[in-house]
Amino acid sequence: MNSPLHQFLAPGSIAIIGASLDPTKRGYKALVGLLNDGYAGKIYPIHPKLEEIMGLKTYPSIEQVPEPVDLALICTPAKTLPGILELSGRNGVKGAVILASGFGEAGEAGVRLERETLEAAQRSGVRIIGPNTSGMFNLHKKVNLLALDGVKPGSVGIVSQSGNMLLALALEAQHNGHIGFSTYVGPGNQTDIGFADYLRYLGEEANTQVATLYVEGFKNGHEFLRVARETARKKPVVVYKSGSTAAGQKAASSHTGALAGSYAMTVDVLRQAGVNVVGKSDEILPVAEGLGLLQQAAGRRIAILADGGGQATIASDRLSEAGLQLAGLEPVTRERLRAVLFPQACLANPIDVAGSTDAHPRLLAACAEILGQDRNVDQVFLVGMFGGYGIRFAQELAGQELDAAKELAAIKQQSGKPLVVYSLYAPLKPEPLEVLRGSGIPVYDSIEHAVEVLAALSERGEFAQRDASAVYAEPMLPNPAMQQMIVAARQAGRDLLEPEAKDLLAAYGIDVPPQCVLSSAADLDTLDPSWLNRPVAMKVVSKDILHKSDAGGVKLNLQGRDALHAAYMDIMASCRTCQADADIAGVLLTPMVRKGIEVIIGVSRDPIFGPVMMFGLGGIFVEILEDIAFRSIPLSRQDAESMVNQIKARKILEGARGAAGVSKEALVELILKVAGIVEAHPEIAEIDLNPLMAYPDGYAVVDARMILDRVNERK
Repeated sequence: MNSPLHQFLAPGSIAIIGASLDPTKRGYKALVGLLNDGYAGKIYPIHPKLEEIMGLKTYPSIEQVPEPVDLALICTPAKTLPGILELSGRNGVKGAVILASGFGEAGEAGVRLERETLEAAQRSGVRIIGPNTSGMFNLHKKVNLLALDGVKPGSVGIVSQSGNMLLALALEAQHNGHIGFSTYVGPGNQTDIGFADYLRYLGEEANTQVATLYVEGFKNGHEFLRVARETARKKPVVVYKSGSTAAGQKAASSHTGALAGSYAMTVDVLRQAGVNVVGKSDEILPVAEGLGLLQQAAGRRIAILADGGGQATIASDRLSEAGLQLAGLEPVTRERLRAVLFPQACLANPIDVAGSTDAHPRLLAACAEILGQDRNVDQVFLVGMFGGYGIRFAQELAGQELDAAKELAAIKQQSGKPLVVYSLYAPLKPEPLEVLRGSGIPVYDSIEHAVEVLAALSERGEFAQRDASAVYAEPMLPNPAMQQMIVAARQAGRDLLEPEAKDLLAAYGIDVPPQCVLSSAADLDTLDPSWLNRPVAMKVVSKDILHKSDAGGVKLNLQGRDALHAAYMDIMASCRTCQADADIAGVLLTPMVRKGIEVIIGVSRDPIFGPVMMFGLGGIFVEILEDIAFRSIPLSRQDAESMVNQIKARKILEGARGAAGVSKEALVELILKVAGIVEAHPEIAEIDLNPLMAYPDGYAVVDARMILDRVNERK
């Protein structure tokens, strides 16, 4: 195993620094949790005055413990931490859980103390969980430092920045009765160990079948994406990211001291890495349970088997909203269903048995088997009152339901296709549903939760297919001339001018319209005639004027020397009026491009996730519709293709109301080349190609802007 966290998240010995006899103190509760659960390792309570706590010998200091300790739970105030960590390191402590708050989340003094604490830990060789953490448990090792009652060992690993969220999940698991946990960690401020480290551990940990994370803010998002992709190849990763609104992002930042980036961007780059992102907190455990049991589906085609028309309709609506499809059943499937169901049964998906099962609930198993054998079906969704026939109609039917439950379990194994169940009677936990749950078939009391699981299974299957066939281009080498141009611009303390940005694009094989820079009105007299005989655009070139149109720095559809001269004088006058001290290098001439579909391709270096690509409709639609797809760089061809197909406006790109569609392949190639430029030139902080005109036969770069990182000079 590669993660060093195994040394102390599955500890053979634990020291409680700040052990207590006060039932309200964590130093008391942690001891109670370890003793009540029967922890088999050695426990060392640390207290400066007491000789014994709960029958355990105490030590006045961690230095006095007679042997090295794997894990220390530190329950003392924040200001004591640097000294305690120094002493802990001398005694071989490998990891420390720091409960105290008052660090980076509490202002400048807290930031300094957090830095001192980290430096002390690094000097002493102690890894830090927290600070400002709720703690940790490893239930398979009977390490319960939270002293939670009623939680049982299981396969769901959890990392949560909120202790209350962990408590909510624990209570929900108790109510469910089947969900158990492997390891839980509260990362707190992630001063030392971050989400990527914990995820790597959960990916390696044998008792964990699904890694589940509640995240307020990442600190090293780029590394997390790398680890997430590695982990998702082995087991599901479920993330609930809080801060989906401006108010939520502000709350997250003040709570953890971590940055909370764009929610839409975060969701896209996480999904790119194979993470299943849930949008609501009450979906976390249902999706984790379903993925842990069923892993993935081959596709998005769902067969609904229902014993009630209303719920079949609701299920169909939710499936459509989730981007899933009602499978088109094979003719042989319908014939086989017709042979076992009443004539009035609806055999078009969704299948409504129309009373056929009221006295014969075992027929549901027969129908599920038929649907599972259909080549057009990827998943089967059983909807209705299964498990409650013996309650609703006659007790004698409970035996049939038990038989059906056992048959459904066997069918799921034979077909290899996920079977998900929604039952009205799930809250009552009747025996047939308990048999299903015990055999690895998830049962939900919410259609919405069940559909989220079906969607997550499909997403995970798609990631597996995409990842297996991912094609990455060889990294581009920096073009020496373009590198010199970037260096000169940085030395001059400016970004690339538009002509320079377009020259850089052209140097890497991107199709850019011809351009001509005029540095004075006199240059119009020597202008090549080709620029006089066609409509052109004229734009001011200035490092100081970023919004050219607002400053009157853009003139369109100009033709002839007189029109160009008048436009030049007008642009200069308008820009000087707008900004008298602007450094103006001249004007740029480019041919007017033909009408097409305006799109935007952009790159920004996110402080959390690193370089991120953006694609969507361009022009005014970017801010109005916010229909944007994001991907982390580097990109595979599959990533670029999925960006173009993700946006809701893809139907416009494909051609609406008889209009010709654009070349998606040309856009994909352009996206990949722009991503390659960013990798070749890390000095480029932002790229903005907007508008970019897309056509059936290619594209035209109408405007290009490149912002340079003038702080982090290339070494």
